[in-house]
Amino acid sequence: MVNDFLISFIRTAVPVAVGAVLAWLASKTGIVLDADSSASLTAGVVAVVVAVYYALARVLEIRWPWLGLLLGRRAKPVYEVPRTSKGEG
Repeated sequence: MVNDFLISFIRTAVPVAVGAVLAWLASKTGIVLDADSSASLTAGVVAVVVAVYYALARVLEIRWPWLGLLLGRRAKPVYEVPRTSKGEG
């Protein structure tokens, strides 16, 4: 269970880090925004980049499983379905 938690954390943190790095690189290209727009736009761009990166990595991983490395780990977390007792249902 701990291993699955770590796998899921890594596979979430890597796209976030990639999004942050790409947004930082975009800021270094000379794009200048006023202070009021900058924070909102940066947050929006990071969110979009993270979502697109994650979706693209998952699509590629379906076709070529070794590309799961784009998410930090090839392994996928496996979640157990909680068992119910006979009286529950």
